[in-house]
Amino acid sequence: MQKLIRVEPEKCIGCKSCELACSFKHTGEFAPSKSRIVNEVFLEEAVFITATCMQCDEPWCLKACPKGAIEKNPDTGVVYVLDEKCVGCRTCVSACPFGMIKYAPWKMKADKCNLCGEDYPECVAFCPTGCLTYSEEDTATRNKIKKFINVLKEGTMEV
Repeated sequence: MQKLIRVEPEKCIGCKSCELACSFKHTGEFAPSKSRIVNEVFLEEAVFITATCMQCDEPWCLKACPKGAIEKNPDTGVVYVLDEKCVGCRTCVSACPFGMIKYAPWKMKADKCNLCGEDYPECVAFCPTGCLTYSEEDTATRNKIKKFINVLKEGTMEV
């Protein structure tokens, strides 16, 4: 089974350690805005959600890329951006139904979680509450997350 970053929202305290670890690993800066993790959403007072790429089975970002700059590793299932091919057109950003790929203005290319190059993800290593874990995919949980993200996009809290 494919390994993914799993999120337990009830454990998240909004400390941004995951974003800091991610940005430092990939850019050498402690800059949450340069993280490949989607920022926490304040659903109500003191409630946070951390989200990262779900490494989709059939990634819309990959299908949408006109330059073939997004690939999926057939063995691990990790979807990643090939910087040398990416022209920064942002078609993939528009195509992702979950908002998990973004345009990185500092490099003028698309950017997304690649599970730290298939090593142990930095965000998981530095999560102080255990909100993030790296384990085999749980299909039921993945489906719940997809449903929850769609609910957030529609602007209602009925889950």
